[in-house]
Parts: sequence; C-alpha cells; structure tokens
Amino acid sequence: MEFRTVWWEDETVRLIDQRKLPHTVEVVNCTDLSSVAYAIRSMQVRGAPAIGCTAAYGMALVARQSAAHSVEDLLEELRQAKAILDAQRPTAVNLAWATSRMLRRAETAASEGTTAIKTVLLAEAEAIFAEDLAMCHAIGEHGAPLIPPRGHVLTHCNAGGLATAGYGTALAPIRTAFAQGRPIHVFVDETRPFLQGARLTAWELLQAGIPQTLITDNMAAFMMQRGHIDCIIVGADRIAANGDVANKIGTYGLAVLARYHQIPFYVAAPYSTIDLATASGADIPIEERDPAEVTHIAGIAIAPHGVPAAHPAFDVTPNELVTAIITERGVLHPPFTVALRQLASQP
Repeated sequence: MEFRTVWWEDETVRLIDQRKLPHTVEVVNCTDLSSVAYAIRSMQVRGAPAIGCTAAYGMALVARQSAAHSVEDLLEELRQAKAILDAQRPTAVNLAWATSRMLRRAETAASEGTTAIKTVLLAEAEAIFAEDLAMCHAIGEHGAPLIPPRGHVLTHCNAGGLATAGYGTALAPIRTAFAQGRPIHVFVDETRPFLQGARLTAWELLQAGIPQTLITDNMAAFMMQRGHIDCIIVGADRIAANGDVANKIGTYGLAVLARYHQIPFYVAAPYSTIDLATASGADIPIEERDPAEVTHIAGIAIAPHGVPAAHPAFDVTPNELVTAIITERGVLHPPFTVALRQLASQP
C-alpha cells in the first residue's frame, strides 16, 4: 500500500494530520506560510523526508502568493520564508536541505523574472517529492537483502510512508522483502512519548497486511534476550560526517542493546539526511519539545500536576554502534567517515 503524506492541490499544500491517526484520517489544508510552519512544528507532518517535501511545497506557496514586483523582493521573501521554516524543527537536516535547494532554484531563475520563479519553484517541489518516493523504493531494494531469513525486525518510531513521500525509509526494506514473498514479522516499539510507533507504524503495517507485534519501549531488551529479534532497522533525522546518527529518542538505547545481544543495527536514510558539514553527533542540535508531551497523553495527565519533565525529541547513536547505513545509492559500511565522503563524491 502506498499513499500520499503531503501533496499540492488547488494552490494549497495538503497533508495528512498525523496527530489524528490511527483513529481518524484527516487532511489539513495549508494556505499560507504560517500554516505550513505550524504543520511542521506541531507534528501534523513529521519524519525528516516528509518535512522536507512539505517545506519545499511551502516555499513554492510563498512564491506563488507573493505580490513582489521585483525579483530581488521575491528572493528576499523566500529567504525570510526559509529562515522561518528552518527554525521549526532544527534537528532534521532534510528541512534546511529542501529549503536551500528551493532558494537556489529561485536564484538560478532570477534572470527570467518573477513569473518564471513561481513556475519553476512548484516544479522543483514536485521534483523533490518524486525523488523522495523513488529514493524510498531504492532504499527498499538495497536494504531487503540485509534482513535475515527468519525476518524478525525491530523498528522504532515511524520511518514509513507517513514519514516520507509515501513508501518509507526504515520500513522500505521490510515492505520490499514482504512484497518478494519473504517471511517478515515486525516488532514495533510504541515510541514514547509521542507514540509514533503505536499510532503510525502499527497503522501502516496493518494497512499493508504485514505481520507485526506492538511492544512498549522497555520490552525491547527482553525480546532481544529471548531471541525474538534478528535485526533492527531505524530511520534518521541527521547523519554526521563521521556516521553518528540523530534519530527519535530511544534509538541510542536500542543500538546499545543490539551491540550487547550481537544483533545487526541498520540505519535507513536518504542521501539528503547526510550532513557532511556537521563533524559529529556532538554538533547536532537536539530539539527540546514541550514537557507536557511527557506528562500527558492525548491531553490526559499521567503524572502529578507540576512535576518537572524533560523532553529531548532525539538522541545520537555513535557510529561504532551502527552496522551499516542503507541509502538510495547503496549500503555503506564502516569506516563511515570514508564511506560517506566517497558517497558524496559520486556524480
């Protein structure tokens, strides 16, 4: 099953409100920059590739709504829009990657006038979306052979179709292997505190008919100890130049457990998630979200009133705990500093 997470229709950025899943499939209509920024910040749309696609459409929307009479005024509007969008989720590098690409495309069309910029930016956003979907399928093809024969895979958070243009990164090898007729059973971490695994990954796998078992995050070690897990596949929001990986909070713990239990730990992510300008995970900004997302579930308090809570949205897995990185261009093995630079040098 494939579906669209975000798309352009009638001069509007439309997207599935992921906060309402799995109980309601509701489409949000973003008609201006502020509503696109809110969709990203509030996690109506989430997942690094999907955020990048949304931001690209947001830049196109700003251009098409602009009343600027000069190219320079339009470019300045786009620069300001980029700054606003980039600030919404600072950890996911795909966001700034997409807005930078859109701004560069606008600058290359500057000599053609404002009307041309408005046209080419929408085409560029559509290209980013199409490339993302193709990227997901390529990750699936490269990653499926890495899944051991029994096919018991643990995944964390949601790196499926909802996190991308519609097929997934970490779920792509799973989907591909399942489509090939191979045995697959997915153990789905619920992923506290936002429950992306329980709400989103479980919903996606159910729609696709892929066998699964939902577990709480603190059951993962027990499942590994009992021999139920053959490999772990997670997504990424940013991969530093040395191969350190920022992903949803809880990923680092899984990597440590995987090393102890001698289970392969794979990261599946597009090339756009690789940030060679960031030397290591220590330099990756970690988004701090509202502590109420920890003390409350669906608006209902689960902790005493007034108790302090922390909510780092991401953690960083050191490169030495990563078995391989699966990209649309192939599978990378340690040493990642060398492998990532070689990947970047490819035409």
